[in-house]
Amino acid sequence: MTMEKEPNATYDCPAEALLKLLSGKYKLQVLRQALEGPVRFNTLLRMIKGANKQTISVALRELEEIGLLEKKVIQQKPLHIEYNLTEKGLSLVPIFKQLELTSE
Repeated sequence: MTMEKEPNATYDCPAEALLKLLSGKYKLQVLRQALEGPVRFNTLLRMIKGANKQTISVALRELEEIGLLEKKVIQQKPLHIEYNLTEKGLSLVPIFKQLELTSE
């Protein structure tokens, strides 16, 4: 799995790359919530203690940029946005289970 946040970054091992990608405020918490299914911005604000709009926005944007989350606009009234794990994001589920980050 190649996930590089920095264009020419090289890592000695996959674990190092993963840790670099997931470092930053609330990324792991956002991913954990997304493991449960589609998640909305306001839900993240309620569920993640200490988070604010800016830090959640940054975490979501960075997780989208590295291809772990995708944004989906739901065309209904009122219009809303959901975030879902991508195929790449779903590939992390076994790792999260090993770290006991999932509820299963």
